[in-house]
Amino acid sequence: MKTAIEEFIKGKSIAVVGLSRTGKKFGNNAFIELAKRGYEVFAVHPSATEISGTRCYPNFDALPGKVDGVLVCIPPRNVPGVLRDAAGAGLRNVWLQQGAESAESIALAKNLGLNLVHGRCILMYAPPVEGFHAWHRAFHHLFARY
Repeated sequence: MKTAIEEFIKGKSIAVVGLSRTGKKFGNNAFIELAKRGYEVFAVHPSATEISGTRCYPNFDALPGKVDGVLVCIPPRNVPGVLRDAAGAGLRNVWLQQGAESAESIALAKNLGLNLVHGRCILMYAPPVEGFHAWHRAFHHLFARY
């Protein structure tokens, strides 16, 4: 997992799947926080053209350029389609935010040859890690592997 995390966070452009129109989901918070940390972020949403003033793209092929990774913050039942779309668009670095993963999606990602991170919060690893997430990361490292 350590290598997958390092590979993901060294990229500087991330497509985020899972922003909600209400602005109250983790995908929205992660999008804002990653932008603050210097990442170029793009919102991917199948039906919204804009969320909270942010332009949304219907799929990976519609993005204005190639991204280095995909952060997925949606219910597990919807993840397999996103993984297939990412692989089809030539994207290899995928982070399934905690709660998005399932045994099916993990197996599919491996079969598609994706560099997969799962079971971890991206905000604990995307630099600079500060505040609560820095403390949480340190605690996690004491009691778990990377």
